Amino acid sequence: MKNIIITGTSRGIGYELALQFANAGHKVLAISRKVPQAFIENQNISCLAVDISEEDNLQKVQDFIASTWHSVDVLIHNAGALINKPFTQITAHEFEYVYKVNVFGVAALNRVVLPFMKKGAHVVTISSIGGVKGTVKFAGLAAYSSSKGAVITLSELLAEEYKEQGIAFNVLALGAVNTEMLQEAFPGYEAPLSAVEMANYIYDFALTGNKYYNGKVLEVSSSTP
Repeated sequence: MKNIIITGTSRGIGYELALQFANAGHKVLAISRKVPQAFIENQNISCLAVDISEEDNLQKVQDFIASTWHSVDVLIHNAGALINKPFTQITAHEFEYVYKVNVFGVAALNRVVLPFMKKGAHVVTISSIGGVKGTVKFAGLAAYSSSKGAVITLSELLAEEYKEQGIAFNVLALGAVNTEMLQEAFPGYEAPLSAVEMANYIYDFALTGNKYYNGKVLEVSSSTP
């Protein structure tokens, strides 16, 4: 059984992932701003109310690992911020916030967790198909898609930096998934995959994907978008 950290677990894919890992007997550290009631009652899930856009909050994560687990096997960067607005209407604060969650928060959490990871550990970053070079781009997603492109490059660089230590970094660039976040940004759009279906895929990849991939970006999309 492994020690798994997942961000963005209050709803959607992250919520389903936390339950899947816990129900399979793994130990889960669920990180989100809000703690779901279902997690409190699950003996395999530990919860931390953390806003990853605020780096000071991450001290809670470091303290938990150092005092309780001492090691981490899998880190899944699932938390994300999405704003759908024309470029000229996005404020500097909104643009910065998207990057603080989608890029800077990922980098900061990596700095906290990596000292507790050993050979065979796996860091999985959930990105977007919109952040991949050459894919279809959509108006209104300047902050979101560009941040998802940035985090892809970050993962590729860390894979190179940590390859001698045997720690793998991979990115799953997801297409549309029918989550609350998608519905808030695109009301009325019905994505072909549910949060549970995508969580099933990510669950297996997080546990075994590092045997086959390192520093790779896998496009996981059954539609455009």
